[in-house]
Formats: sequence, structure tokens, C-alpha cells
Amino acid sequence: MKKIKKHSILVLVFIALFSCVEEIDFIQQEETFESALVIEATITNELKQQQIILSRTFPFEEEGPIPESGATVTIESSQGLINFSETEPGIYLSNAVFTAQNTVDYQLKITTNNGRMYSSKQVQLTQETAINNLYAIRDNNDSGVNGMSIYIDSYDPTGSSKYYRYTYEETYKIIAPKWTPEEIVLTDPLTCEVWLQERTQEEKVCYNTVHSSNINLVNTSGLSEDRVTKHLVRFIDSENFILTWRYSINVKQYIQSLDAYTYYKTLEEFSGEGSVFSQTQPGFISGNISSETNSEEKVVGFFDVSTVSEKRIFFNYEDFYPDEPQPSFPTYCEPRLLDQYTVAGGCGTLISGLLQDKVAYWEGASKVPDTIFSIDGGIIRIDTITIGPYNMVTRPCGDCTALGSNIVPDFWEE
Repeated sequence: MKKIKKHSILVLVFIALFSCVEEIDFIQQEETFESALVIEATITNELKQQQIILSRTFPFEEEGPIPESGATVTIESSQGLINFSETEPGIYLSNAVFTAQNTVDYQLKITTNNGRMYSSKQVQLTQETAINNLYAIRDNNDSGVNGMSIYIDSYDPTGSSKYYRYTYEETYKIIAPKWTPEEIVLTDPLTCEVWLQERTQEEKVCYNTVHSSNINLVNTSGLSEDRVTKHLVRFIDSENFILTWRYSINVKQYIQSLDAYTYYKTLEEFSGEGSVFSQTQPGFISGNISSETNSEEKVVGFFDVSTVSEKRIFFNYEDFYPDEPQPSFPTYCEPRLLDQYTVAGGCGTLISGLLQDKVAYWEGASKVPDTIFSIDGGIIRIDTITIGPYNMVTRPCGDCTALGSNIVPDFWEE
């Protein structure tokens, strides 16, 4: 979830977006921290359960956002009332799938658990413009670092779009470099007993998906054409291990209103690199949502109704680096010999590593007959035990689920 961090000593920046006018006041507040409602609300022309996220700003010394639970969330439109339900703390999904329609006024309404009421300005859906091209090029960035640049082209012949915002979702394959078909499991932490067995789940090949956190905007209003050409969406250093095997990126293009663009442009200026909701903010940024209960209350967020276009591409590392070594794995993978027992007879480093889920089996262990024999129905049964040596690696090296999911994404293509 996106986050907002606040210092106990902070500067409050009030930004009111009225058409093309942007007003900024600076007020110093010392000593006290003021909690404010944070609203992340973008509905689109995608047919889906639309999502609204509510949270609270939090002091610097706290670790994360405070979800705003128990709120009543609705969107009023000329086509009727759209109700939302809380599915996770602070996350509200529309009760039914719907798509935003042209020429319809939408207004967000929120009543929090403490009875405070909030509403947005009325907003309409923007012009729909498709992405023309999404492509990857091996090149150098402005700092001279070699890597993969992901570019996008778009064009609106009507000249009505003008204000673009881009987000992406990248997914990459992970192959555990020290995977083996067997694993060591802890059977009794009191007696330090372990067992060598075939792995019970896929742990060699996984996939990890990461969402963009930066703000990426384009404004074509000052150009002769409403055209986006070779706009950089993502740059990946060639040494980044996410490129090692197969990589995919899905880019979404949002067409925004001038007010929405101005709001996000202000967020971009304050956040610099990374998401504004994960930075320590120097001030307060307000949008088109206000409190009906208290006109002086500060609210962070913008209710946006945008059209969306998306494209996805795939490529392999060897497509662009055919004769070059792969990026280094992010974890040291040299096997280490771990002891099952200490010199004093207690449980050794093998057991503590397994208990903490920090190690994976590489090689050395075997099963041998135990000294205990039993007769069951006239049949002699020879019990076996697992013995070392136990050559182990850090868990990501032998178990890819430490870095991703072993479920192949529905969209994945080889």
C-alpha cells in the first residue's frame, strides 16, 4: 500500500487546485502531529471492481500507514449510487463491477467511522487514447549506466488527451541457482532430528511482481501534436538480477484532466524519486476532496476518473545480452557445512537455520538403516534415519519462494 510519512516537526503545504490556478501557503507547525485522512481514488473505464484506499498520515517514528477502517464509501452519479465494501483494512472495493461512462458526473462520498463526512468535486471521464507502442531498447541512461530502457509511444489525433500518467507492473522469472529435488525438514526441534525427503512443492522456478511507485507524467499541451514519442517508463540496470531470465512489463496509460495532472505534478515535485506516499513529506498536499464536517480539516488525496490503455511486452536477457554473463544473484550462494549438534550435545546451526527458515539443502545428507528393528506381522521393518554432512545454502539460493511465488501468472508467456 502507498504510504505517507510525517515528521513531528513539519511544514504544512496547502495546495488548492481550482481549474488552472494553483495556490500554495506555507505554515510552520512545531511540536504537534496532525493526523489527516489520505484518499487514493481512481476509477477507470476498465470493467472491474473499482478500488478506493483510505488511510491516515502517521508520525515519522511509526512504521507504516494507518488504515482507515469502518468507513462508508459511495460514488454518486446520474446513473445511480455505487456502493463500496471494505475487503481488507482500509481497502474498499465496489460491490459490483462497473466501468466509468462518458458524460457522466461522478462524486465520491465518504463517511468515516467517527461520523466525519467527506466529498469530492464532480468529475467526468476523460478522452480515451490507446498506447501505440511499448518497446525495450538496450542503451545507456543519463549517468552512462548500461541497461534496458522501456519506452512508450502514444498519439491522439483529436488533440484532446494532453495530460498523461503512466504506471507499470513488472514481473520477472526467478530460478534458484542451488536448487535440488530434495530438502531437509526438521522433524523434532527438541531432539534435533531432521529428515531428507523429496520436495513437496515447486521451489525451483518462481515469479515476482512489483508495482511502480514513482509518478510518471507527460504534458503535450505545449506541443504541435498531441503525441508522446519515446517516453521513458522504466530503466533497468543491466546488472539487476530481475533481468536474469525472462522479464515482462505491463504499462498503463491514464488520460487525466488538467486538475488531476496538476495534483500529480505537485506530488511528483514533492516526492522526487519514489512514491510520494512512501516519503517523509515536508508538507500537506490537498486535492479535490474536502471535509463536509469541518471546512478547516485537511484532506490528502484526489478523486480521479480516467480512461486507461495498457500494453505488455516480454523479453529474455539473452535477447539483448547474448554473449555476456548474467547478472549476479542477489544472495551469496556458496554452500556451508552446518552442524546438526553442538559439541555439548545441543542443537546446532543446522537446526537454528531450519527453525528460522533461513537455509535450504544443497547436498551431502543420506539415509541409513537405524539400529532399531521391529517385527510387525512377521515382517522385519528396518527404520532409517537421516545423517549428514549437511551442506546448506541461504534459502533464496535453493528455494525460489523466498523471493517470489511458485504460481505461474495467468498472463505469462514463454
